[in-house]
Amino acid sequence: MFSSSTIFLLILLALGFIAKNQPILIAVYILLGVKLFNLEDRVLPFVESKGIFIGVVVITVAVLVPIATGEIGFSELYQSIKSYYAWIAIAAGAFVAYVARDGLDLMANEPHLTAALVLGTILGVVFLQGVAVGPLIGAGIAYLVMQGVDGILKLVS
Repeated sequence: MFSSSTIFLLILLALGFIAKNQPILIAVYILLGVKLFNLEDRVLPFVESKGIFIGVVVITVAVLVPIATGEIGFSELYQSIKSYYAWIAIAAGAFVAYVARDGLDLMANEPHLTAALVLGTILGVVFLQGVAVGPLIGAGIAYLVMQGVDGILKLVS
């Protein structure tokens, strides 16, 4: 019979199909493969401890590719900062990086919230025609909201 973790992964797989969310589908396929080949004891502890770091490195490399290829250089940067849109984009990028940092801490310290974040992402994609930007930024936003609610509750009590 299937374990509860396998059933949970199969539910996430179904939701990933409904939402047409490729990253969730790929992640669940990999995890089901790890379980199928009984590699859980060797693979999952490594992925759990290093996976987010490796993912952040891969995303950072992808973002820096246009600089490495020469598509974006100093002249493009100089031209872009002449518009106020660029300054808004710089501020938004800095804010998102800051928020994601807190999300990284939240996901590391409260891993049970990852399932809720993934579920929220899937619901947003399916019912709100949103775009799945990943649980890291969702965790960062959740952290900010949690801190705000905790602050309000301290004031009230």
